[in-house]
Amino acid sequence: MSYPIFPLKSEFNKKDFNCGKDMLDNYIQKKAGQDLKRRLSAVFAMVDDSRVIAYYTLSSTSISRDLVPEETQKKMPPSYHDLPATLLGRLAVDQNYKGQRLGEYLLMDALKKAFDTSEKHIGSMALIVDPLDDDAEAFYAKYDFIKLDSGKMFLTMQNIAALFK
Repeated sequence: MSYPIFPLKSEFNKKDFNCGKDMLDNYIQKKAGQDLKRRLSAVFAMVDDSRVIAYYTLSSTSISRDLVPEETQKKMPPSYHDLPATLLGRLAVDQNYKGQRLGEYLLMDALKKAFDTSEKHIGSMALIVDPLDDDAEAFYAKYDFIKLDSGKMFLTMQNIAALFK
């Protein structure tokens, strides 16, 4: 079954969302609307009728060139001490909808949005994630995200481009 993804709207039912991780549940139920108003992140919700069943957030960030692998550093101008990137801050799927590969679908949607934005609107050389736990780290590793010494993981826009071109 396919569910649409929309920018988060106040009329969506967020209060019933339960992915089993309090931090992610609390965010969509209580904080996401404020982040939108403050323009701290863009929140995208997968909905079943008007109920949020999964979501992710994107925002701009930067990463010190010293934190990325040497192979990537060599491709960047030396004058850039901080490299522009996109942060996939949160990604969660309601427990009632697990096992349908919705997390993968959300990730692909986030990668496409980040890539399109980096190509047409705002420079970004990579997508960064900061996995919440070992399960999240394993999830991103399946999609070739590289673990950095900081604990964050990243995927270059060059690698993301290969998915969509």
